[in-house]
Amino acid sequence: MEVSDFAPILVQIIFAAVLAGVIILASHFLGQRSRKSSIKDSAYECGIKSEGKTSTRFSVKFYVTAMLFILFDIEVLFLIPWALIYRDFLAEGLPILGPIMFFLAVLVIGLVYEIKKGGLEWEK
Repeated sequence: MEVSDFAPILVQIIFAAVLAGVIILASHFLGQRSRKSSIKDSAYECGIKSEGKTSTRFSVKFYVTAMLFILFDIEVLFLIPWALIYRDFLAEGLPILGPIMFFLAVLVIGLVYEIKKGGLEWEK
């Protein structure tokens, strides 16, 4: 391998670093600063000062649902590499369907368990 093989990667890294620096500098010089009050006290989106508590407590059910979504979302992402190399494994005669069916069966069993336990029901 030659150094010229890595030139596009080096150009992309330099471009990303320069772009990040430009964005940070533009934010520093053009951004709005308030020295009298903190960001918490200023009106943010609609220009109207907030009344009462600004932060609300979320139910534990919200976090459980979010964690379950992340869990199943990440496990489904494991299927992408399998789908991309499936043809290569078949060409070499390697059995790949059995392990992936076991993986999907574990996913389905976990999903059925969560449904039966009421983990996906928002209100009870």
